[in-house]
Amino acid sequence: MSRNDGMDRRQLLKLAGLSAAGLGLTAAGCGSGGSGSGGPVTIRHSWWGADDRAKKVQSCVALFEKKHPKIKVKTDFQQYPDFWKKFNTQAAGGNPPDVIQNAVTFLRKYEAKNVLLDLKPQAEKGNLDLTGFRSGLEKFAEIDGKLLGVPVGSNSMALVIDEQVYENAGVTPEIGWTWDDWYAGLQKIKSSQGIAGDSGPHGVMYLYDLILRQNGKAFFTDDGMGFGEAELLPYWTEALARVESGVYADQKKIEQIKPALPVARGISGGEFNWDNFSVRYSAEGKGKYGLAPIPSTDGKRTGQYLGSLMLSGTARTKHPAEVATFISFMTHDPEVARIMGYDRGVPATTSQFEAYEPTDAPNRAVADFETKIAYADLLEPITPHPAGADVVEAAFLRIGADLSLGKASPKDAVKQFFSEAKTALASN
Repeated sequence: MSRNDGMDRRQLLKLAGLSAAGLGLTAAGCGSGGSGSGGPVTIRHSWWGADDRAKKVQSCVALFEKKHPKIKVKTDFQQYPDFWKKFNTQAAGGNPPDVIQNAVTFLRKYEAKNVLLDLKPQAEKGNLDLTGFRSGLEKFAEIDGKLLGVPVGSNSMALVIDEQVYENAGVTPEIGWTWDDWYAGLQKIKSSQGIAGDSGPHGVMYLYDLILRQNGKAFFTDDGMGFGEAELLPYWTEALARVESGVYADQKKIEQIKPALPVARGISGGEFNWDNFSVRYSAEGKGKYGLAPIPSTDGKRTGQYLGSLMLSGTARTKHPAEVATFISFMTHDPEVARIMGYDRGVPATTSQFEAYEPTDAPNRAVADFETKIAYADLLEPITPHPAGADVVEAAFLRIGADLSLGKASPKDAVKQFFSEAKTALASN
């Protein structure tokens, strides 16, 4: 699954384009640098992630401070849930960090609360470089005319497979295969290998979003849900039947091994996940794991888009120029790419993409996968998520799991989900 079909990195850069799609902005960079007294300015940067990411970010910060001696960066990080708990407390108290790691799920939520800094004025002043982003990432965090974040890396949904299992079953995933092809493959895996074909995708909001997009809809509109009970009920009814038949994995086993990955533990032959998460499979399992294309309804449109972690400034910062300078450095400096690798996804800018070429097979496969879907012209714009989308995503995952564990019927699960989603969207 890791061949490049003759497409190299230079061709991808040419395909991606090097301008910021109509923004007409040029590189700059230094920021104002000092405070009114001429001393160093200190900004605070917070993110979520494990210790390994923290060490890498700290190295980047040290490099930034060396190049910008009048700007000091105080750092802080937590695991994902703890990060947002702390940030919510800080934001409510009027003392959030100056720069945070962010994701599209939270943009409208915090924009509605006036927490995030509009970075567009800083770009116009020359403190933030918005050129050179890879295709699909140029205007990733624009909401209602405001620029609320800058991408640092990209990822896309993929089907992570145990390549040996698929090969033994005689299943060859290819761009253009359909959901019927995929399901026939799952049945072959179950009958020939004695394991489930898939871990069970029915609680993965981002996958269901692609299915809806393939059919002219989306999980979210700009201000609410983009589908109704009539779409979800057959999807979850079918999912439960597949769990009961063994084509999808036994969900009790999956619960027992959490947070381990079912494919890495040999419980299933494949599962849908973000492409850059695939590095975990090689670390946890003993097999050879690859990235297979997303199936489609018509053999053409997959509905795929690039997701991304991003850096956002906060509106209460006293140092917007320095914030912009730091974000610009973290997204463009080649040495940052060589330090971070693909920890936050495939580098978002062409300068950083060129600067770091992974040597390990899992990360090479991620770069290759994104090269192929870009070359196949599969990428579409992402729909910004409404405020409360993070709560809706958690409900979809939890209720989907309850359904497959026999704790709720498909009809009751669907009603519960839409009830919780309505409450979540109304309260944000």
